[in-house]
Amino acid sequence: MRTTLPHARRGVMAFAALLLAGTATSAQAQFSGPESGGGDSASASAPASADSGGDAKRDKRGERRSKRAVEVSPYLEVGQVLTADLKNNGDVLTYTTLAAGVDAVVATRRAELAATVRYEYRIGEAGGIGNSDSISGLLRGRYELARGLNVEAGALATRSRADGQGADNTIFLGNGSNSADVYSIYAGPTFARRIGGLDVGAGYRFGYNKVEVDTPAVLPPGATSQDIFDSSTNHVAWGSVGQRPGDLPFGWQVSGGYEREDASQLDQRFEGKFARADVTVPIGPTVALLGGVGYEDIEISERDPVVDANGVPVRDANGRFVTDKSSPRQLSFDTDGLIWDAGVMWQPSRRTSLTAKVGRRYGDTIYTGSFYYRPGHATQIQIGVYDGISSFGRGLSAGLAGLPTQFDPTRNPIDGDINSCQFGAQGGGCLNNALSNATGAQFRSRSIQGIFTSRAGPWSYGLGAGYDRRRLLVPALSQIADLNGVTDENYYLFASIGRQLGRDADLSLSGFYNYFDNGSPGATDVQSYGASAVYSQRFWRGLTGSAAASLTGFDQDGFNSQLVASALFGLRYNFR
Repeated sequence: MRTTLPHARRGVMAFAALLLAGTATSAQAQFSGPESGGGDSASASAPASADSGGDAKRDKRGERRSKRAVEVSPYLEVGQVLTADLKNNGDVLTYTTLAAGVDAVVATRRAELAATVRYEYRIGEAGGIGNSDSISGLLRGRYELARGLNVEAGALATRSRADGQGADNTIFLGNGSNSADVYSIYAGPTFARRIGGLDVGAGYRFGYNKVEVDTPAVLPPGATSQDIFDSSTNHVAWGSVGQRPGDLPFGWQVSGGYEREDASQLDQRFEGKFARADVTVPIGPTVALLGGVGYEDIEISERDPVVDANGVPVRDANGRFVTDKSSPRQLSFDTDGLIWDAGVMWQPSRRTSLTAKVGRRYGDTIYTGSFYYRPGHATQIQIGVYDGISSFGRGLSAGLAGLPTQFDPTRNPIDGDINSCQFGAQGGGCLNNALSNATGAQFRSRSIQGIFTSRAGPWSYGLGAGYDRRRLLVPALSQIADLNGVTDENYYLFASIGRQLGRDADLSLSGFYNYFDNGSPGATDVQSYGASAVYSQRFWRGLTGSAAASLTGFDQDGFNSQLVASALFGLRYNFR
């Protein structure tokens, strides 16, 4: 006993140090909705050292990628697309695509970046489809200014449904009715460093989000439309200081933060602030008890919409409520007082971590948790359970911030738009929750999301799945009070498999399923599903030919169901 006790004690202390090593900026978790990568999310719960240090990244071909790799690939592309609705009298559409874009991956000692930007122009040929264009892109990056001080940024340009019926690829069939253009950007510094035996962390994030709708959404007869998000700015600031076990038999941390969002729609405002103290008590070599208590103040307010002579809210040409700027502000959510949570963390190694917590926030019981498992260099499993107050704008900013800085950007092979889930060497993330409903209302969200990524020789795999439940928060005495408490549910699944076929050919398969249950009066459930395959062959230097095929289905009460088959043949020239 005298010989093993010191070793056990050192094991406990080492375990506790690992627990607190990555918590310098965990104060950000207090603002985390289901889309965020902060705090209790699966990605943040991974040990900080699990993916830093000696592991080199791998590219799509499975080759070892240097930590000082810089790959920037501008390209031009031309393609011919044919789509045919296998139901509804078999409408056939054909069009030509002209595209220009750039894909980039940067991995140096001080910078990490993954980015893809694409402009596409479509020329309609048959079936009544008109000419159109679109820009899409995804960026996530980090640059180290000094030891422990980083600047992080992210951006997204994509499309979502304008009718509040979930995010899926079927919105682009035909002329793309019921679609909205979504733009999001965030940036800010983060700091995490050990100073004089204390773990010090701080950060700030600014986000801007915009949704553009060309025409009002088409809804089933008798359905009530939720308001459509327009634009917002959001600010998040947080800080923390703590100490690992050593001088004391437990670790501790005190933290605080402030968040504000101002939305143009109904002059909506979110304001939240908190302060709290947390302790970590190791009770064994691999297990620790977690506990925290603090104070929180959250207030959400908005103005009424303009109403006509019959008391019906007035909407503009895009289907949004018109704000009555002379009306007084009304509260849609207001809480302040004591918050607490308690739980347990199990971390048998740097590659495995499990956290489960129960607590009290928002005047209600909350449950959060995460699981991280990395059995080998190229395989990761992440699961997160979330409970928070969020919005379309704040959810997009948090979702972008939760993506890894190293992933292989992938797109829909037919329309070229960003896939909802992205995977890479650092894990992955899905934006389905953030994009599922472009509602203008704030909401309470409870969700779970799981990510699996792996590489084995020439093969690469990715799987993302989740569930999100949103309850809208609208003033009880508002002209649109019938939307208060409306609950939406979203189920989603995305999977991809890729294989390198020799030096100059690739084959990739992907599939998705999305089910959206809209709780608005008169609304109907929507389900969509699809699968696609892409074969690429490099002919000469930067010239690559591609052939793609997809099958996509869409079902919603009140509309004709669709089953659309598509095919694409294209050529791309990469300038590198």
